[in-house]
Amino acid sequence: MHIVLFEPEIPANTGNVARTCAVTGSTLHLVGKLGFSTDDRQLKRAGLDYWHLLDIRYHDSLEELWALYPEGVFHYVETEGGRWYTEVAYGPNDFLVFGKETKGLPKDVIEAHADHVVRIPMIDHAAARSLNLSNAVAVVVFEALRQNGFPGMI
Repeated sequence: MHIVLFEPEIPANTGNVARTCAVTGSTLHLVGKLGFSTDDRQLKRAGLDYWHLLDIRYHDSLEELWALYPEGVFHYVETEGGRWYTEVAYGPNDFLVFGKETKGLPKDVIEAHADHVVRIPMIDHAAARSLNLSNAVAVVVFEALRQNGFPGMI
């Protein structure tokens, strides 16, 4: 499984996602301008001693990522998704794409890939904008892995 974070802003969230990737055997792709240094102490602390288990890749843009994986199946997780994340059949090498904490994914990306935008259901209340990024990643990646029989996991 591939986890893609587009322009993440909060080092602790990225560290938590890195730890999730490490323990699930998922590849972490960091795309675009990061809101922190990858040497950031909070980032390392959140990932604890899992960094040696992590396959992490850096990309300047989503266009670069798409060009590197032209056959990749991409699922975009956004609050405006047309269907729930559980209504998708995930493959073992799919890409789960998450936007930055404050703004999500760019509108043009969401519009261009509308058939592949999914959401995590939440209560209908203006104050409940979204889940924390690292929680959202965990929810979706474990559903995708469950559908694939938790490959390589005990």
